[in-house]
Amino acid sequence: MKSHLIKILLPLAIIAILSSQSIAASYKVTRVYDGDTVLCIKDSVQIKVRLVGIDAPETSKKKRDLGQPYSQLAQKYLAGLVLNKEVEIKGYGNDQYNRVLGEIYCDNKNINLEMIKAGLAESYKGKAAKGFNTDSYIASEAEAKKTLKGMWSLGDKYISPSDWRKIN
Repeated sequence: MKSHLIKILLPLAIIAILSSQSIAASYKVTRVYDGDTVLCIKDSVQIKVRLVGIDAPETSKKKRDLGQPYSQLAQKYLAGLVLNKEVEIKGYGNDQYNRVLGEIYCDNKNINLEMIKAGLAESYKGKAAKGFNTDSYIASEAEAKKTLKGMWSLGDKYISPSDWRKIN
């Protein structure tokens, strides 16, 4: 009975810690869903993390559809940065799908910002998470746009992920 209770309460405690805007212990990234969502594990506890402050091109939910331009590249790039690596997560609460909204750090780099700098994500245009500062994200996006990195090379053909979700 006691071990069953621990298995239930431990994940809730970890999510509560991450939700309180603190850097938690190291987690291993075991899956990259797309360019802004990963699965992490620590001591057999799994948490899904949505990279706060960014919005990456949408991958397709259909097998034969490639999804939004640059979505597959964004997923592969993020995987190259974090998959099977130890990361630290600074949490900013949970989203409506109960994913932890987090900044991920690996090898002393803010991975969320690295995605924007590579032109493989834009700064999130919705309401910012409580306590989250968007300034460096907006500045990094402006630089990526100016240099036509990644998805910004599409020019007028670029569609924001939020608009893509509405039409697909």
